[in-house]
Amino acid sequence: MTQKTNSVKQRRAQRGFSLLEVMIAMVVMTIGMLAVLLSFGTAITATEWAQEDLIARHKALDALESIYTARNSQQFPFGSINSVANGGIFQSGALPLLCAGPDGLVGTADDVACTAPDTGAACPGGVECLVLPGPDGILGTADDETYSLTNFTRTIAFNPVLLSTGQTNNNLIAVTITINYTKPGRYGLTRSYTVNGLISSYH
Repeated sequence: MTQKTNSVKQRRAQRGFSLLEVMIAMVVMTIGMLAVLLSFGTAITATEWAQEDLIARHKALDALESIYTARNSQQFPFGSINSVANGGIFQSGALPLLCAGPDGLVGTADDVACTAPDTGAACPGGVECLVLPGPDGILGTADDETYSLTNFTRTIAFNPVLLSTGQTNNNLIAVTITINYTKPGRYGLTRSYTVNGLISSYH
């Protein structure tokens, strides 16, 4: 009786994995592999868009900073820091990234066509262009490349700020700058970068 019980226990101990256990292990492993592949895809996408993301961030903050500077220098009265529809100087809608005209502000009616920062030659399409290092990775050499920002647009929007009573605060205005951009060669994919700020009549 004891020998019989021991041999049954040994047979049970020597049993392999059942088909069900193998299938469950395969499902768990497949889910893990898919998660790893998705993280690789996200990392590759982030790397592909890194240059455009950085440019968009810079152009949004640059526009906001120029508005603050115009307010601080009292170049324009506070009431002019608004859209044309509301009696201000800023154009509405998504506009190409032209260079600031005589007023020093982007997004206004006097914006002008841009020139390349290194040569002074006209940028393609008149929109801003950047000089990037070429294949040698060194800026300022003969193989530098001009990168046009024709795939970028900038929208400057202004909104009133309400007091707790529901009335408009005449000394404060909210500004939202949105840069929309596409990746050359990746048609249909659009990204955007938005920066928000509050501008007061005091400085």
